[in-house]
Amino acid sequence: MSETPVSATSTIAPADEHERHSRHSHKPGDSEAPTPTTETTHDSNAPDLSFPFQSTNTEEGGLTDEYRVTSKTGFIPANTALKPVPSNHEEKPEALRDPEMAKELKDVKLVTFVPNDPEDPLNYANWYKWYITFVCAMSVVEVAFASSVVTGDFGDLQAFFHVGDVVIALSVTLMVCGFGIGPLFWSPLSEIYGRRPVWIIPAFIYIIFIIPCARAQNIQTLLICRFLCGFFASAPLTLAGGTISDVWDNEERGFAIALFAAAPYGGPVLGPLIGGFVGETVGWRWMFWVNMIFAGLMFAFQITLPETYAPVLLKKRAARLRKETGDKTIMTQQELFKVPFSQMLKDTLIRPFVMLFTEPILLLLSLYVALIYGLLYAFFFSYPVVFSGAYNWTPGIAGLTFISVWIGLAMALAAMPFLQRNYMKRAAAKGGKAEPEDRLVGMMVGSIWVPISMFIFGWTSPGAVLPGGGNWVGPCSSGIPFGFGMVTIYFSANAYIIDAFPGYVASALAAKTVVRSGSGAAMPLFITAMYHNLGNGWAASVWAFISLGMIPIPFLFYRFGKIIRSKSKRATSA
Repeated sequence: MSETPVSATSTIAPADEHERHSRHSHKPGDSEAPTPTTETTHDSNAPDLSFPFQSTNTEEGGLTDEYRVTSKTGFIPANTALKPVPSNHEEKPEALRDPEMAKELKDVKLVTFVPNDPEDPLNYANWYKWYITFVCAMSVVEVAFASSVVTGDFGDLQAFFHVGDVVIALSVTLMVCGFGIGPLFWSPLSEIYGRRPVWIIPAFIYIIFIIPCARAQNIQTLLICRFLCGFFASAPLTLAGGTISDVWDNEERGFAIALFAAAPYGGPVLGPLIGGFVGETVGWRWMFWVNMIFAGLMFAFQITLPETYAPVLLKKRAARLRKETGDKTIMTQQELFKVPFSQMLKDTLIRPFVMLFTEPILLLLSLYVALIYGLLYAFFFSYPVVFSGAYNWTPGIAGLTFISVWIGLAMALAAMPFLQRNYMKRAAAKGGKAEPEDRLVGMMVGSIWVPISMFIFGWTSPGAVLPGGGNWVGPCSSGIPFGFGMVTIYFSANAYIIDAFPGYVASALAAKTVVRSGSGAAMPLFITAMYHNLGNGWAASVWAFISLGMIPIPFLFYRFGKIIRSKSKRATSA
């Protein structure tokens, strides 16, 4: 770690001499403020995604901008830094309501970064930020790829283990279950110990558990290890978005976050494409060895990632300054209002589910995202029914049909700058502060394409259209509108949840992740039987009609979301 520019003598500066600046805003006449070139990269109204929500007692201490402002001295007084958790029932933090505690807080110095601080991840060079973004996005692609790679050669797996469709589908289901459970543990651990250890340690254990998958002699070994792979592989799903937010300020991270949003959906599409060719040429065990090679390659990149989490960086700085100066009043808010680990774990495991059942916005958006994620995993089983079953294609050739989903995904990424400009225009029209509902435009645009894709797939497949000639183009092309709708819906819904629950971001996103993973885990267990029993046309139409029923959700929230938020306990009405 480079030497901090904060001097030991600055600890004795009186509170009224501390000047407070946004990490990316410019104060006219202040030579130590960041340069004006970064002025447009920060939105002070946006939620602070680097705040340690789960490890800070926000009821007692509220929130603070400590982790995203700079000050000349490197400190801000605690009594003026604390502010209420944004919600419809905002209250002054307990610490400020207690006269004795409020008096003590006047002497507490909260550590901040200083202008042009070399330890501040927001000051990294742009090429290095893009390198970190690449590693984060590709790490998510890798673990998502691992979840579906086995679908490339289910036939040989079933023959070797002497099991049926449902049992072998558990090799996907259990790994996706691990994706849902793991983040509930990795998220609070990353707040305490930082992102870097949680990037590295679970990734190493994940690679170890791929070995018994490749060497399995019975189905029990395979299924148990697939679950453990999912549990430990879920760390990038937890960390990638936060790491990207650590290095890009909130008004410049749009495309970087879009890449992250696309990764959990683009990664699984690679699985059957690569797994199909590997399985049919060198055997099913090599699907896992390829998985391990990919995971090992990404692990080599992950160990190069620096610590980017501002609360942990500042906590280390505070500890060093306390040791150097003997001043015990130097600390971070996370240290000042610490949550016991047992209580933090309890809140992490319980609050997301409480919010699901008490916040209609969170519940309905989570169900919508879950439907899209589930349909993606349903494709891994319905495409083989059509292309391997009706068209008699080999698993490798059938896997190529998933390229259409990637085409749709690429189209969605190309549309992201236009959606972002639309959002900025709406924000400008409202005096610089957009409403959370302005995030729903992408969701409204993408919602129609999912049912269209399902109708195309169902009614251009056998037996509506007999196999032969170029008739495969119809069902194959269904992946294009699906890929486009999938990414635009997810990106928009994720942004809306963050803006609607700025004081409870971690719990809200955890709730969405659990529901999403549950849907992705459940779909493989019945999709094959569903298509065989109902036929391709009607099986796909069932999901098309369900998707049609979901279309009004973003439109209704766009119209009535502010009213619903005003009656919520945890959402903001701003």
